[in-house]
Amino acid sequence: MTADTTRRLLSIDLLDDDEHAQLEQWGNQAVLSGPPPAPVSIPQLFAAQVARTPGAVAISCGGRSMTYRELDEAANRLAHLLAGYGAGPGCFVALMFSRSAEAIVAILAVLKTGAAYVPIDPALPAARVGFILDDVAPMVAVTTAELCARFEGRRVVVIDIDDPRIQTQPGTALPGPAPEDIAYLIYTSGTTGVPKAVAASHHNVTQLMASLDAGLRAPGLVKVSTQWHSYAFDASVREIWGALFHGGRLVVVPDEVAGSPGQLHALLVDERVDVLTQTPSAAAVLSPEGLESVSLVVGGETCPAELVERWAPGRVMINAYGPTETTVDVTISAPLTAARERRRSARQWRVRRCLCSTAGCGRCRRGGRRTVRVRPRRDIWLCGTGRADRVAVCGLPVRAWGMRMYRSGDLVRWRPDGQLEFLGRADEQVKIRGYRIELGEIQAALAALDGVEQAVVTAREDRPATSGWLAM
Repeated sequence: MTADTTRRLLSIDLLDDDEHAQLEQWGNQAVLSGPPPAPVSIPQLFAAQVARTPGAVAISCGGRSMTYRELDEAANRLAHLLAGYGAGPGCFVALMFSRSAEAIVAILAVLKTGAAYVPIDPALPAARVGFILDDVAPMVAVTTAELCARFEGRRVVVIDIDDPRIQTQPGTALPGPAPEDIAYLIYTSGTTGVPKAVAASHHNVTQLMASLDAGLRAPGLVKVSTQWHSYAFDASVREIWGALFHGGRLVVVPDEVAGSPGQLHALLVDERVDVLTQTPSAAAVLSPEGLESVSLVVGGETCPAELVERWAPGRVMINAYGPTETTVDVTISAPLTAARERRRSARQWRVRRCLCSTAGCGRCRRGGRRTVRVRPRRDIWLCGTGRADRVAVCGLPVRAWGMRMYRSGDLVRWRPDGQLEFLGRADEQVKIRGYRIELGEIQAALAALDGVEQAVVTAREDRPATSGWLAM
């Protein structure tokens, strides 16, 4: 510093070589220079599993079950009908389903055509449904007879999942999509006042599953997993393919059960579920009693220490983290331990291992965006092939790594043990029951009301790790 008194302080590297090497290891930066994994599509991996275990049960829902062969053939028949309406690579198919076995058939069928599915939650208001349909202009929509009316007045072909024409179609597979084709388009809250779409490719999804295998699944162990999340929430992607790529049984939780902690608990016991994925707020109202064999994966919002104290003893509990823009997850924690988490505040959760398709680092918020030491509070930036292509506008060029990075908006710090500790947000985004909400979108909606000249929306925490918002 004293050798050149004109040098800007920001240009001085505060890390020595050993510290750089340690942070590069923790941040998984080797993935950026290593050979990319062989690309593969979702239907390819599913077909391989069908060939291995055709008679095994793939899906259970409401007393009904389907084997891998039955699921494959049902999806093939629907895929042929969709292809007849022009569904294929570069096209979009809207899906509106409650949690059901039929929804899984429809998702797989769309993927088999090469088109991308656009999940629309039936609980969304008509205006939001209309925006999505106008924005994406789907080639066709698939839904149930009860929900067909939601598409009235829209210029889109609507197919009832129980349409008798489906049963007349061939049960053989169509030519598969390319791994680079878009698999799904999910809409999230946007800062401009309207939702924004995030696309992920088949290769993004199959890479994610390969990464999770290394951290969550014992080799050769077939598990019973739940499908609890809305299909418009990207956590459903992990739930579905985490089971179906490995011969597991996917227990689809009906809507009426998903909203009742007591009924959900009974279902988990009756179905002998091994893997449960929940938001922390949902897990907080579910009793761990009688679920000693259940491994719990939480994500989507802050995980309080009190939840870890209730759930971690005697079972595997893992915290997963990742924005929708980076294909569901980018990091997972080591198994959480109650005694260790008790020393952390309720607003701090930890995530440990970067998945194989993503690299991350803590970087300064302003100026040179330099990699920082352990402890300082900084933004987290993400890059790698797990990052969905449609977020380039939120990234920046990184000449040293030769690719763009995505700024998540989350504030973190590296701990000396290599854990990333979450400290809050750098913007006005909040999470409510796992759903990402931009306060700017709420402000825009309020300001559009008659008689409202200005609107302000702020986040507040009613109790630890439970967010709400206040509008004025």
